[in-house]
Amino acid sequence: MPRRVLTGRVTSDKMDKTVTVLVDRRVMHPLYKKFIRRSKKYAAHDEANECRVGDVVRIIECPPISKRKTWTVIERNGASLGSAPADAVAAAAAQHAHPPA
Repeated sequence: MPRRVLTGRVTSDKMDKTVTVLVDRRVMHPLYKKFIRRSKKYAAHDEANECRVGDVVRIIECPPISKRKTWTVIERNGASLGSAPADAVAAAAAQHAHPPA
C-alpha cells in the first residue's frame, strides 16, 4: 500500500524533533452539497529541528516513532530536508507517478 503524503502548515515547534502540522481539506457536505473545511493536526518527526511555525511542509507516513508520531517531514517550504531519507522521498514520488504509456 502506498504511503500517504500530506501538505500542511506548522502550528507548533516547541517539542524536540517534533512539529505539529495542521492539514486542511475540503469535503462536500453529503446533504447540502456545499464544500466545507475539515482540519486535523498531526505530530510529525523533524530530525534536525529545522521547521518553524508558519512553514508549509509535506509529511509522509512512516512506521510509528512514538505513541502519536507516525509521520515524517520530507519538505519544508518547497525544499527537501537533508535529514529526510532519500529513499522515502523517492518512494513517495514513485507511488504518485504513473508509468509511461
